[in-house]
Amino acid sequence: MYSPELINRLKEVSTPFYYYDVDVLKKSLETALKASSKYSYHIHYAIKANANPRILEIIKDYGFGADCVSGNEVTTAVEFGFPAESIAFAGVGKTDREINTAIDADISAFHVESVAELEVINELAGLKNKVVNVALRLNPNVDAKTHEYITTGLSENKFGINPWELDGLVAKLPSFENLNMIGIHFHIGSQILDMTVFEELAKKVNSLMDWFEEKGIKLPYINLGGGLGVDYENTDNLISDFESYFKSINDHLEQREGQSIHFELGRSLVGTCGDLISKVLYIKNGLEKNFVIADAGMTDLIRPALYKSSHKVENLTSDGVEEKYDVVGPVCESSDTFGKNLSLPLTKRGDLLVIKTAGAYGQVMASKYNLRDIAKEYYSDEI
Repeated sequence: MYSPELINRLKEVSTPFYYYDVDVLKKSLETALKASSKYSYHIHYAIKANANPRILEIIKDYGFGADCVSGNEVTTAVEFGFPAESIAFAGVGKTDREINTAIDADISAFHVESVAELEVINELAGLKNKVVNVALRLNPNVDAKTHEYITTGLSENKFGINPWELDGLVAKLPSFENLNMIGIHFHIGSQILDMTVFEELAKKVNSLMDWFEEKGIKLPYINLGGGLGVDYENTDNLISDFESYFKSINDHLEQREGQSIHFELGRSLVGTCGDLISKVLYIKNGLEKNFVIADAGMTDLIRPALYKSSHKVENLTSDGVEEKYDVVGPVCESSDTFGKNLSLPLTKRGDLLVIKTAGAYGQVMASKYNLRDIAKEYYSDEI
């Protein structure tokens, strides 16, 4: 991926910056579409993973829908040309302003997480003399087996409607004159690589579909969320295992006649197309460890500080004997660390580092903490 010619070009760019490989992105999108089309599944891109304008343009052009978790994401999806009938609006804390924005945009559906939210959407839609589609986000109590901060489908999570609430909720549905309940929605977490988790989810969905049918409620719309992970360790695996992902759902989901099945993928589509490029500022030698102090920090890629996640770090400009380093950033926080005890070729001031697999939850979560500049972005077909 990083040829000597490319490295020479990157040396001329002010660091830190995000580098996006457009070919990797397109291959990821094409692979996902091919795998999902076998079963006529619909994919909505989760904008929260990366809202970079060029990325959004490319994804939109491939015919993906949009999964949004804020009013501004809904507005952005509309502005970038995602069809309104393919935009879904999720989120546990939608404000009145955001709800009104989505109603005015005539989006395909709200993913609703509580009875209280149903009441608010019904009231606001009524003021506009509109009937809007809603899907109930249900909490299936499926363990995603990932970091606790990105597990969202357990009974103790803040997300979703719990099973013991369903009887009372369904009894109230007829009173919501401005809502059209079209289906159910799930999202159990992120960075899932164990396909048995998705198999368990499909089986839980089957049971819940049976329950609704016993109540005489048809569900034309089923959204199983996302959560498929990427390989942060073996960065040669640039494309997520979409084939196994969709097959694991298809093999266990008892799809009803006339149902459309939807997914909201983010990280698995964009995670591997982006890297963070940084320059070494200083080498600080200690008694027990050596530090590489880079000009990129947690303001550019917060995942290691927030989740203690691992991103592979490579030195693009050294072929010396390997040494052990802690690779850290310049931010005034001890958690501003990309990795500890990493093996890198002998590293010196001015060397160029690549922090891999930063295409998801990198640029979109950047901050100006310490009044640092927001890093720019560059693309493989432009540099």
